[in-house]
Amino acid sequence: MMRDQHGHQLPAWMDRVLEDDLPALHSLVNGLLRDLHAVTAGLSTSWSSGQVEGHVTRVKLLKRMGFGRANLDLLRIRILHSP
Repeated sequence: MMRDQHGHQLPAWMDRVLEDDLPALHSLVNGLLRDLHAVTAGLSTSWSSGQVEGHVTRVKLLKRMGFGRANLDLLRIRILHSP
């Protein structure tokens, strides 16, 4: 389902999980139900936010490295000039 981008199969899988006696997976399904449309779209499209998430992680690291001694101006410069 994930590798072949078959998000339309998700509701049937969730129904099968809820029929089984697996409480840990029931919790997962309840979490997926909160935003079913977004999860289905994520499993169905070829778009990925991986590159954006990588930049966010890099910015958070730079922010942590300057905690307590750097202001926003220095953080901005470090973000713009780091690879």
